[in-house]
Amino acid sequence: MKAVIIGGGLAGVESAYYLANKGIEVILYEMRPYISTEVHRTGYLAELVCSNSLKSDTPYDASWLLKEEMRLLNSIVIESARKNAIPGGKSLVVDRDGFSAYITEKLLSHKNVYVVREECKDIPNDRPLIIATGPLTGGDFAESLKRLLGENFLYFYDATSPIVTRESVDEEECFWASRYNYGGADYLNCPMDEDTYDKFYSALISAETVPLQDFEEEVFYEACLPIEEIAKRDRDALRFGPFKPKGLIDPKSGKMPYAVLQLRREDREGRLLSLVGCQTKLRWKEQERVFRLIPALRSAEFVRFGVMHRNTFINSPSLLSPSLALKSDSKIFFAGQITGVEGYLESSATGIVAGINVYRILNDKEPIIFPEETAIGSLIRYITTANPDNFQPIGINYGILPEVRHKSRKERRRIIAERALESLGRLLYEL
Repeated sequence: MKAVIIGGGLAGVESAYYLANKGIEVILYEMRPYISTEVHRTGYLAELVCSNSLKSDTPYDASWLLKEEMRLLNSIVIESARKNAIPGGKSLVVDRDGFSAYITEKLLSHKNVYVVREECKDIPNDRPLIIATGPLTGGDFAESLKRLLGENFLYFYDATSPIVTRESVDEEECFWASRYNYGGADYLNCPMDEDTYDKFYSALISAETVPLQDFEEEVFYEACLPIEEIAKRDRDALRFGPFKPKGLIDPKSGKMPYAVLQLRREDREGRLLSLVGCQTKLRWKEQERVFRLIPALRSAEFVRFGVMHRNTFINSPSLLSPSLALKSDSKIFFAGQITGVEGYLESSATGIVAGINVYRILNDKEPIIFPEETAIGSLIRYITTANPDNFQPIGINYGILPEVRHKSRKERRRIIAERALESLGRLLYEL
């Protein structure tokens, strides 16, 4: 038995890993490194753009619950993340190269996985087929998908943060700490007084941005807004958002700063630091000029600038069944951010589900529909039942899980999480 998967991102590798471990021969198409994208830089499978992409690791947070469910399903993404974790306070932060290299080696050495390094320009005739080409799907394959689906894609814009070298940061002008001292001193905090903040703010909102193409409409995902878009809403929007000083005390003054930019490790050794919350579409020279107005970054060396890219996703409520199969062809499955889930964890989770259901149809079994009280089930229920006229990407959150009644927010989340894990435990007996 054989399955074909298009796309070597996190969703694709999860599908491939599940199927291969079940004895299914997997043909996995990945176009990198021969054809790259505007945000990827290596030929690894499952490459991450940000070391903090796997979100909060605080027990009973929504992202923690999703990770726990994935762990129970033997996720290769969670396996690699735990083996390549680096300090990051409340978040599961990983060494990006180590994370992707581990997954790549695991799949390339698997006897049932065959990785084909070439671009798919058309939809193969092979069935079953998993399409996990990701949010940057474009070119000939996108046109092929349009013909298959019979409608245009929806889209939004996403942005990534700049990365600087630690040695170029003036550590006399900053301090290591986590907010409220949670989990250790994992972030390098760059304080600003009011005058510095005002100069930075004025430069930021007047800086030149990269223009969109004539045919493109500016539509941003709310949870990942470019910093200049946040700033334009109000002078203090950053101080109540990514630059909030709350929970941080400058050891030099013994006081809370007026505003704080946090820097986060991007590699295990901490030689590279990303600017937290500074996703941007500013021109590269403008990024240098504006961010160097922050005292700690006066001489910062930028090893990656923030970039803006178009993220593509299909109208899943119209197109997909709860098994992630096309309503019009039950042997074509979609997985990953192209389905309208937002985030690497969410993308990975759909890859597991697609893998499970491809295995089931290969063995003449009905696809599994994950219970809606699970985090995975709630995500898939949302993307397959939302209003198709106004469908937008979504990440895991407690708002899409069935409610429970309890006065305490903390206790409600604990109950919901425990209910989810119990439900998934029962489902495991069917797999």
